[in-house]
Amino acid sequence: MGDSGKDGMVHVIVRNIKSFRQAAKCEIAVLEEINTLDDDNTFACVRMLDWFEHQGHMCLVFERLGLSTYEVLKQNQFLPFSVEQIRHMAFQIFRAVSFLHRNKLTHTDLKPENILFVCSDYDMVYNEQMKLDERKMRSLDVKVVDFGTAIFDHEHHESLVSTRHYRAPEIILDLGWNQSCDVWSLACVLMEYYLGQTLFPTHDSKEHLAMMEKILGPIPPHMLKQTRKQHYVLNGRLDWDELSSSGRYVRKHCKPLKVRRTQGDERQLLDLLACMLEFDVARRITLEEALWHPFFEPARLEKQRRS
Repeated sequence: MGDSGKDGMVHVIVRNIKSFRQAAKCEIAVLEEINTLDDDNTFACVRMLDWFEHQGHMCLVFERLGLSTYEVLKQNQFLPFSVEQIRHMAFQIFRAVSFLHRNKLTHTDLKPENILFVCSDYDMVYNEQMKLDERKMRSLDVKVVDFGTAIFDHEHHESLVSTRHYRAPEIILDLGWNQSCDVWSLACVLMEYYLGQTLFPTHDSKEHLAMMEKILGPIPPHMLKQTRKQHYVLNGRLDWDELSSSGRYVRKHCKPLKVRRTQGDERQLLDLLACMLEFDVARRITLEEALWHPFFEPARLEKQRRS
């Protein structure tokens, strides 16, 4: 439960229920760690300003931020962000989550709803191409929020994490997971910014895997061999009927990721996303590596100029 104060702060009240209280205490521990490690507020993670208990309820006080990136997409009738806008936002998000990873933390729930604009001010601009009015954000500064399911490397890792559409294949296949599940989630987030729609629009695990195959190619055989979810596998491949109604749905909603057909900045973005959407965790790019990808060169130069 949140309450936006006029004092530039947001108060979040967590009800006095044992499991909620425990989750709030875990989030407080993570946020205190972030505040300590980033005391000069260099990285784009939400700041917790204070916390206290009141009649058994946990009360967390945050800096006030604007709308979520999902809400802005929705208000713009799911008109995609431009590649330039994506680069500006992604550079901040990647630096923030890379900072978490360096400090042995995994966010585990990265999605457009959990990335907020610092300020919601916008101008109405007529989009000639789409023939509609578009809310153009005056500032593209963003922050990562919701550390309620963030996990330290040394802590117990639940087998199921992440919101469905942003869930990495190793989680669905119950192969165990590490920080690279955040990399997969962020690739799904950026694809949503780029397309204006969810990359994997499904609520079924096997259909989700089929969508991944349709877009990215076959799941590596060693992953299917090792999975504890053997009911997803038949003769060493994903047990999937292309001709079923679900198969037709997947064909309709998913197209292969073709990097070669694009040019310039767009090509670089899709190349970066392909590196992030590697099925095999051992081959998936890290966020530290991703920040040195050519796609971010203009953002790196801009940062050098500022500093």
